[in-house]
Amino acid sequence: MPGSVHQINVSNGGVPKLAVEEAFISMSGVSGDRQADQVHHGGPERAVCLYSREVIDALRAEGHPIFAGATGENLTLEGLDWNEVRPGVLLHVGAALLEVTRATTPCYKNAQWFIDGRFDRMSDQKHPGWSRMYARVVVEGRVATGDPALLVGEEE
Repeated sequence: MPGSVHQINVSNGGVPKLAVEEAFISMSGVSGDRQADQVHHGGPERAVCLYSREVIDALRAEGHPIFAGATGENLTLEGLDWNEVRPGVLLHVGAALLEVTRATTPCYKNAQWFIDGRFDRMSDQKHPGWSRMYARVVVEGRVATGDPALLVGEEE
């Protein structure tokens, strides 16, 4: 069973990103979104940032004041096994096709969403399976809240 788009998030740079109902995903990223620091964020291999609503919920259960869009993810997805969202996997989201490229490196600007500022709680190196993921755009397309999100395998 496919997952779905819980929330689409954009900002004029920085965090948190705010929810929009729909957006166009192009090779350069999500329409209406930009990154203040384009050295560490954005670009073709980091065009879209993904995160799991279930991971966010688990972090909230630990007491962290995190919420969808807080950490700068463009797409908050739900209903997917987050451990399967890994580099090389293709993901249909709405009309777009994305390829997961790598885990993100946690940014100090996310310290505000974690108890004692411990934003390394979402570090893939320290806590595998709890990180946001970056994706490149294989096929551009429109995505809306509630659209299906389906893992379709690894690109060869």
